[in-house]
Amino acid sequence: MLSLASYEQFTRCGPFAHNQSVGAKKRPYLALPLAPFCASLGLMAQKQKDFFDRLQTTTESFLTRQNRSRRLKKEKQKKKNPILDWLEAFLWAAGMVLLANQYLLQAYVIPTGSMIDTLLIGDRIFVNKLVYGPELLPGIGKLPSPFQPQRNDIIIFENPDYVSQGTAFEMLQRIIHMLTLSLVDINRDEHGRPRAQFLIKRAVGTSGDRIVMERGEMRIRFAGDDRWTDEREFAAQRGWDHSIIRLMDAARYPELERAGRAAAWRELGLPMPEHLRGAEMAVRGLRYYDFRAYEKARLETWRSAMPHDRRYAMLHARHTLGWYVPEGRIFPLGDNRDNSHDARHFGPVLLSRVLGRGAIIYWPLNRLGPLR
Repeated sequence: MLSLASYEQFTRCGPFAHNQSVGAKKRPYLALPLAPFCASLGLMAQKQKDFFDRLQTTTESFLTRQNRSRRLKKEKQKKKNPILDWLEAFLWAAGMVLLANQYLLQAYVIPTGSMIDTLLIGDRIFVNKLVYGPELLPGIGKLPSPFQPQRNDIIIFENPDYVSQGTAFEMLQRIIHMLTLSLVDINRDEHGRPRAQFLIKRAVGTSGDRIVMERGEMRIRFAGDDRWTDEREFAAQRGWDHSIIRLMDAARYPELERAGRAAAWRELGLPMPEHLRGAEMAVRGLRYYDFRAYEKARLETWRSAMPHDRRYAMLHARHTLGWYVPEGRIFPLGDNRDNSHDARHFGPVLLSRVLGRGAIIYWPLNRLGPLR
């Protein structure tokens, strides 16, 4: 804060100077040099004026360029062909759809009943592709992610049994599929049916698990555990409310296993035992049956008849020992166990083949909601 003497010196500089009335008694001033003080004030005033001049010039220049850009854009818009204008808008929108489908959310249509009741045939869903790391390009590379598929997640993955028709075709097919929100699929077989390039199942086994099927019911021995756990009991303990659907009548398993043994006797060319006669005919009316239980009974008979042939022992072991889920893989199954092509047929799936997690059902509207 200025002293009284400094303030009076300040008022004597430039526009602040004032005249004392004639005859007034002069007040004594401290001996302060006025010239440097006034010069400093003048320099500050000049700098302030220069700043506002530059600000005004910059603002006018910016507004002038902006107006010129708007004017040129309007003139260009008037000269542009309406068709080209529409095409440009379409390409821009298509690009946004492709980016969203490739890296964020992608639409899929459920083609089969393998996930009934969770997903019905014809349901349209959005899949979260960001969560596990999206592909760089359709079918090429994959971005890293800190998240991995967890037990009970509904995942979409590349079908291990699918035979590719070439990178160029795959990219074109997936681009068209994404642009049309899954309405158009050019990837079809010789009968005009869509090829099963991608599958949607529930992750039931993770790295380190051992899994066996006993008459269609799954049991799990978790990594580091020494006992087997029934899948339904485990799901109830965790509070998972999804349904595990069985189409095969449990009461008909003895009949189905007799049919498997009868098939082996027929293939071996041996006289059919009395208790197995007509067993194969009895199960032919089954629309859905547990093929693995049938095959297990058939191979048991073959192994007993030919104990010296290790092939049958090895094939039978696949049914009795089950599956081990190695590191970096996951074991997906359909909720509709007797009508699902899943890991029981092609084994555990590489995590790098998992493209995303089911997010929501968006159509039909009466089924709108998140996937669980």
